[in-house]
Amino acid sequence: MTRLATLEPVDGTHNIQRDSVEGPFSWDFVKEKFSRRLDGKTNMAYECVDRHVEEGRGEKTALHYIDDSEEYRISFNELKETTNQWAAVLKKHGVKKGDFVFVFLPKHPHCHIAMLAAIKLGAIVGPLFEAFMSDAVRDRIADCEGTFLITDRELYKRVPRQDLPSLHTVFLTDGEGDGGEISLLDELKTVESTDRLIEWVDPEHGLNIHYTSGSTGKPKGIIHAHRAMGQQYLTGRWVLDLQEDDVYWCTAHPGWVTGTVYGVFAPLLNGATVVVHGGRFKAETWYETLEKTGVTVWYSAPTAFRMLMAKGNQLPQDYDLSKLRHILSVGEPLNPEVIYWGKSILGKRIHDTWWMTETGAQLIVNLPTEPIKPGSMGKPFPGISVSVLDEEGKELPPYSVGHLAIKAPWPAIMREVWQNPEKYNSYFSWGEWYVSGDLAYQDEEGYIFFQGRSDDMINSSGERIGPFEVESKLIEHKAVAEAGVIGKPDPIRGEIVKAFIVLKDGYTPSSELLEEIRIFVRGELAAHAAPREIEVVEELPKTKISGKILRRELKARELQKLA
Repeated sequence: MTRLATLEPVDGTHNIQRDSVEGPFSWDFVKEKFSRRLDGKTNMAYECVDRHVEEGRGEKTALHYIDDSEEYRISFNELKETTNQWAAVLKKHGVKKGDFVFVFLPKHPHCHIAMLAAIKLGAIVGPLFEAFMSDAVRDRIADCEGTFLITDRELYKRVPRQDLPSLHTVFLTDGEGDGGEISLLDELKTVESTDRLIEWVDPEHGLNIHYTSGSTGKPKGIIHAHRAMGQQYLTGRWVLDLQEDDVYWCTAHPGWVTGTVYGVFAPLLNGATVVVHGGRFKAETWYETLEKTGVTVWYSAPTAFRMLMAKGNQLPQDYDLSKLRHILSVGEPLNPEVIYWGKSILGKRIHDTWWMTETGAQLIVNLPTEPIKPGSMGKPFPGISVSVLDEEGKELPPYSVGHLAIKAPWPAIMREVWQNPEKYNSYFSWGEWYVSGDLAYQDEEGYIFFQGRSDDMINSSGERIGPFEVESKLIEHKAVAEAGVIGKPDPIRGEIVKAFIVLKDGYTPSSELLEEIRIFVRGELAAHAAPREIEVVEELPKTKISGKILRRELKARELQKLA
């Protein structure tokens, strides 16, 4: 195996040393950080917001919003009052404990407020990525028969209401609708009391639902519980190194699990100021956001860092980034080149982290106080046991590639896969081991090195894309008879979506037709899921018995072309 030079830690972090927590480890001590009710019940939104007010931090900035046209701050006092008011409106219109409340909003404080308000009532919140199109929205809301939706007028145009009989109440954040939708702006003017709104729930009660794509079938609903707060708080403290005086920016939208866990919950649990950037990616704008808001801790994705790298090394020198002290990455393997760039140009190491929607919090990390081995995801977080297993579920020695597995349980692990116990159990085919689907090896010091996926998942720009979902949409086009989709290696995005299609009789390949098909998928599913390359083939490789498309063969052919 190639061994790269390690990057040693530098002074300036507040973090613990791993040696100080090795040995007997218990998550119980984290409970002391939260409100201690005699009945053992809790509420994530209370711990994220109200607790800080009651402990005297109400005047501190909770959210700092910035986009191309405006900038403002919301204190913890204001966030408590606003989430209470929104919760009062939701409650007035029937939202109660256990209901599914979907939030379809752009990166804006309204998204954070809507999520926290629903959680205060004990509802299970389902944030949706703002780039989702009609099919993606429908599939997710319909799967768990969601009854409530909070959105704005522009995004509401993508909600196929006629296909969602369970969706009986829609709240609009920016005015009135013409189909019985409720104007939050109008309703907020009528709120008289926000007392006794917090619904105290068992730690095992449902908190949020995120949908994760698989290589077959539609996206699966992963439900997490309020008990996840302990691990989310502690990883925010020890991995993100968040202190109360930090200004923190997670660039992910809450529609992705990173944007919820480490964009909303973890930083607010730690009382940090959360930067919410409302614009699209532009290198100059991102650097300006870092400078203007005084970001001290920054959590983003390898794709974003590669795109910044592509803009040259001079650009960051034009901005004052002196307050930035800690940078982290998530979503896909972090290229060693990016780590060296961060150290050389930004003057900071970039710390990789590994976790999944199903795990609910970071599991493999690079602690600020430890050396980084470029190319490695890091080492298991304290209290987490990781191993690399062979095809029979037996532990492998160092430097042997196998299935990356984590010993269950841990506080943030998913509570369930919505109405799919078979899928849930499939993660534990080797008993107590949660099998991640990733291939990796571990060195003699415990560092984990990612080697690829054991299934056909596509990881593009940090977003996981299930090929089946894209294939299903492709064959809905009038010209497409069959489709096979793979992830093609890409130096910027990690992978891009490439589709191989068989055309129906009567259709002739042309650049115009392929662009029409690509736009069709983009408009019906989501922009990030649309194929960036489409190749017309005579036939697709398939298994002889079941006729299942052999994506691995398509991938092998593509890799051979690149060799």
